[in-house]
Amino acid sequence: MSFPRGIRRLLLGAGMAGVAVTGTPAAPATAQPNILLLFVDNVGYGDLGCYGNREVLTPRIDRLAREGARCLDFQVVTTSCTPSRGALLTGRHPFRNGLSHQLSPAENRAGIGLPHGERLIPQFLRAVGYATACFGKWNIGFAPGSRPTERGFDEFLGFCSGNIGYYEHLYGGEHDLFRGTEPFRADAYSTDLFADAAIDFMRRHSGRPWFVYLPFNAAHFVSAGNVPPGVKPIWPAPAAAFARYGVGADEPDERRRYRAVLTALDDAVGRVLDEIDTLRLRERTLVIFISDNGAFMLPGRGLEVASNGPLRAGGTTCYEGGTRVPALFRWPGRIPAGRDVRAMLTQMDVLPLCLAAAGAPRETGRILDGRDPLPALVEGARSPHARMGFGYAKGAGYRQGDLKIVRETPEKPWELYDLAADLGESRDLARERPADLARLTAAHHAWLEDVRRDASSRATAPTAPKRGK
Repeated sequence: MSFPRGIRRLLLGAGMAGVAVTGTPAAPATAQPNILLLFVDNVGYGDLGCYGNREVLTPRIDRLAREGARCLDFQVVTTSCTPSRGALLTGRHPFRNGLSHQLSPAENRAGIGLPHGERLIPQFLRAVGYATACFGKWNIGFAPGSRPTERGFDEFLGFCSGNIGYYEHLYGGEHDLFRGTEPFRADAYSTDLFADAAIDFMRRHSGRPWFVYLPFNAAHFVSAGNVPPGVKPIWPAPAAAFARYGVGADEPDERRRYRAVLTALDDAVGRVLDEIDTLRLRERTLVIFISDNGAFMLPGRGLEVASNGPLRAGGTTCYEGGTRVPALFRWPGRIPAGRDVRAMLTQMDVLPLCLAAAGAPRETGRILDGRDPLPALVEGARSPHARMGFGYAKGAGYRQGDLKIVRETPEKPWELYDLAADLGESRDLARERPADLARLTAAHHAWLEDVRRDASSRATAPTAPKRGK
């Protein structure tokens, strides 16, 4: 494929400006696979065709599901954007890695965020010869020392905050798009901009193993601070995505507009996958597609049109609608095509998977909560997790096997659900099965104590500037 001359020039500049000098020579072709990590934003369990949605058009993501493994019990251990990304990139629970909260605007722009003692996937991979790049949403701290090109990525083109306007690239009324560590401006739909940057990077590094982290801001909702004053915050997408549904870009129905955002995301994912084929890298590329948390179902904003069906609630809660997300893995020759994986896996498993695939050594003396998921993905093995703890804000959850306890605040009693019989968490068994409730609550307490023994200290938040400064 080809880009317009202006966009191609911008992307080439993005690549050169973000390069960090590492002293690692370009590696010859080896058995190390390329790794493409697609991390989408607030896409619910019921949002995609491959997870049963018959109204949305996501043919390329659906095809990815058929070509690899579709996970039916993939859990994120925290249900907001910032801590979910920290858990993904460190392989460690947010309660352990020191980043368990959603960053404030000030922290997004100037905070440490994820403590500097935590080691990220690209730091491991670059040490064994990988070219590394991040294109899209960062959201784990942008203070000096915290930025992507200072934490293992050779190149970065994206934004520091939790969400931006798709066309205007605004966050809180301020421009939020960076190349490396410098402000960057581009006249492009953000989903396409990040996909194009990834394609350009893969072309330039096709002769050595690469790791591309592609955290799209789609399909995050749009807020008033992400668009210019006086502009209504609505779901935006290119006209071609609306045309796929037989409507125009002025379509007033927000559900149709949201589906267009998903279709535009699907188109971008398809173009990236097509480039892998064009470069003849399909057989040597591990592709991972995961949502950072379930779709938000917060009332009163008028934009909650996504689906976590058939699950309960959504993002920011510890019910299944918040924690159980779409997850797909494709690795030709290793992961069988068309496999449904029912083992409980998690975003923390991605780091161990990348290390195993790349032949990178694990860090000694540091506990990883993630486990290598390949036996489950390849052979249908049981979950590598005997237990899993969840938490965000005041909510908490804990699971052993199919039994799960959850509560919305510490003041509320624990609820108990059997997910094998009640995936929608509609029948609280706490009174009927007090012994199970007591066993899980005790196990949750013991798990928390274990995590705290190896926890990084939370980074200090930056001081907010005084008004007028």
